[in-house]
Amino acid sequence: MALTGRTGLLAAVSALAVLFAPQPGAAVLGLLLLLAALVTVDLLLAGSVRPLRLERAGERRVRLGDSVEMVLTVENPGRRRVRGRVRDAWPPSARARPAEQPLDVPAGERRRIVTTLAPLRRGDRESAGVTVRSVGPLGLAARQGSHAVPWTVRVLPPFLSRTHLPAKLSRLRELEGRNPVLIRGQGTEFDSLREYVAGDDVRSIDWRATARRSDVVVRTWRPERDRRVLIVLDTSRTSAGRVGLDPASGDPSGWPRLDWSMDAALLLAALAARAGDRVDFLAHDRAVRAWVPGASRTELLSVLVNAMAPMEAELVEADSEGMVTAIMSRAAHRCLVVLLTDLNPASLEEGLLPVLPQLASRHLVLLAAVSDPRVAAMAEGRDTLEQVYDAAAAEHLRGERRRMTSRLRRHGVEVVDALPDQLAPALADAYLALKAAGRL
Repeated sequence: MALTGRTGLLAAVSALAVLFAPQPGAAVLGLLLLLAALVTVDLLLAGSVRPLRLERAGERRVRLGDSVEMVLTVENPGRRRVRGRVRDAWPPSARARPAEQPLDVPAGERRRIVTTLAPLRRGDRESAGVTVRSVGPLGLAARQGSHAVPWTVRVLPPFLSRTHLPAKLSRLRELEGRNPVLIRGQGTEFDSLREYVAGDDVRSIDWRATARRSDVVVRTWRPERDRRVLIVLDTSRTSAGRVGLDPASGDPSGWPRLDWSMDAALLLAALAARAGDRVDFLAHDRAVRAWVPGASRTELLSVLVNAMAPMEAELVEADSEGMVTAIMSRAAHRCLVVLLTDLNPASLEEGLLPVLPQLASRHLVLLAAVSDPRVAAMAEGRDTLEQVYDAAAAEHLRGERRRMTSRLRRHGVEVVDALPDQLAPALADAYLALKAAGRL
């Protein structure tokens, strides 16, 4: 049961009437009995909320940054009209709007209630229940009850970097020789023969073909296809830090590093699949959180975003030795291992560096990390004494990252260290450069 504001107003007016009554005690008792009787009658005449039948319909998936409509159908099989308000409750991060809506369902009829969700975070968002308040004809009291109408909406990564995909595919077509603007990319797979032009590498001359013709002929090459790319996502504590600007809400605290890494992984996966390479995905911290072996080109992105959606950064230290073991057990032959992690000197020195030679001896390793734009902004400040100290600390941190990058490259590891919104295209460029150099 719930009392409305009209009941409180009626009680206040009754209190004023008592002031002018010749017998205040009797007046108070009489008015209270009258008010209680009116509330009781109103409750008896209000439509019952228990027999209501509620059903949901709508999308099960939505990209972060988009909105989706959830349709709630309320059917009234009772004999009285149900009139009042309904609240379709969702977690705060789902941003359900409006929070409450009016409801008026005559007996034997049904009504549709539409709630719009605009989620702020990835993951599965489950409905918390539906509460219906049925107000009596006098508007003094209401019957109230909750119904469990389960529904789950999976919020997928937004894949903002897909805007870079056309340009990267154009570059890929140039490398494969399918673009009219030909370039002399260094591949390892024979493509065709053509006449020699100034600037060609003399090592590409095909002397047998030249002997059969009157002109000098050179071989053209293209990047090899059907190679394997293993994308490894670090989901340990270092991936929980927020950097950049949150594209969905504009929050200056930014996205977690994990989300920026996911965005870069999706662009790389889409590009590698178009290049004809097999793409596998592994998420790891102290255990394997997700494993997606080579899905087909048409299903790859769908499978990846579904695997990434419920992931959250685990507040534990990464087990680098366990991660390398997981990689080696799943990749028996040489492949490109793309490790998306944080370029944190302390974590890498204690975790990855001791086991890196074992991994780099068998595979080509590419490490990609998100740098914090606030550090770059701090390094530019020189106006006040406080800003000078901040700039010195920022330069020290940047120097440590540069030294760590040099150490990794001495181990044969390629490194991409970029700002959040630049990581995805920078990683794609690094992949294309390896393709062009014939290192895959």
